[in-house]
Amino acid sequence: MEAAGVELLIIYDPANMCWLTGYDGWSFYVHQCVVIGTDGTLFWYGRGIDAKGAELTTDLSLDNILAYPDDYVMTPDCHPMEFLATILQDKGLAKCTIGLEKDNYYFSARAAESLYATLPNATFSDQTGLVNWQRAVKSPTEIIYMQRAGKVIEGVYGRIMQVAHVGMRKNDLVAEIMHAGAQGNEGHYGDYPSFVPLIGAGEEAAACHMTWDDQPLAPEEGMFLELAGAHNRYHCPCSRTLFLGTPTQKYLDIEKVINECILNALQLFKPSVTCSEIALNFTATLKRHGYEKNNRVGYPIGLSYPPDWGERTMSLRANDHTVLEENMVFHFMPAIWFDDWGFEMTESVIVTPNGGQCLSNVPRQLLVR
Repeated sequence: MEAAGVELLIIYDPANMCWLTGYDGWSFYVHQCVVIGTDGTLFWYGRGIDAKGAELTTDLSLDNILAYPDDYVMTPDCHPMEFLATILQDKGLAKCTIGLEKDNYYFSARAAESLYATLPNATFSDQTGLVNWQRAVKSPTEIIYMQRAGKVIEGVYGRIMQVAHVGMRKNDLVAEIMHAGAQGNEGHYGDYPSFVPLIGAGEEAAACHMTWDDQPLAPEEGMFLELAGAHNRYHCPCSRTLFLGTPTQKYLDIEKVINECILNALQLFKPSVTCSEIALNFTATLKRHGYEKNNRVGYPIGLSYPPDWGERTMSLRANDHTVLEENMVFHFMPAIWFDDWGFEMTESVIVTPNGGQCLSNVPRQLLVR
């Protein structure tokens, strides 16, 4: 914050709020934030009925859990940021240089306009990502949570391989996935992931972010499964492709290529290697086999809330020259989509001095039932 020239940050991203204070609740559909200052200011601010949740999940003192009246909830007449402005004025913080997470899923244009109007003597700047970047290197405890999430996703795929069959409705398969994800595995409970299960069968597999309907799974057809295990809000994404029947040669060919891409890339997930080097290595491997992919091949992961399990900082792409550090964690996603089908096989990877260490141990192959 000092390096960015801001005295106060208003943090809207629920993952950043949790990382800073521990606050955990499904309350991000209303306006809420954590306010942190270089003078030692730190308080949670949200809807009155959510204040008890802040008391239960954070170590903040009660005088640092501040709430707005319910009259401010979803009304055109007033806005919660107007009430926050009065709090900042009372605390002598109305003339600060204030950083906002402007490009964030949860922070709205009206929230910004309300702050500008009610704090005319403050100076505002965009500090989107400032907290996110501090989360890039994981602590030993965070790594443990993510490894537990890895066990959860292992259990999910184990259940899929028990129950998936031709004629099963997609929604019934998703019900099994959700049940196994919440139940957890090896004594580790499953939290809710930031994505719903993404599945695409047949031609739908060419569209990378499909969900489900009630159509039966067809014979001799492939489907992608983009899933994650979660534990204590920490994630381990892991995608695989499932084929019902006897796989055709195109699936076997791309399985071999993507496996080679993963094995090559795992050697590069070391400190001092750049995001660009990993991306270029991947595209070079693809090109050798006659394939192309024009989107990024991964992103950092950790603590997150809907609608995204990525941390929204680095990207594994050719023009991102960010240098990797030990205990960064990425979802390496060498998925590839064609005109009428697709193939996903991905790994969540810890950066270590000896190369990438996978968070989960789901069989790295085309799954066949």
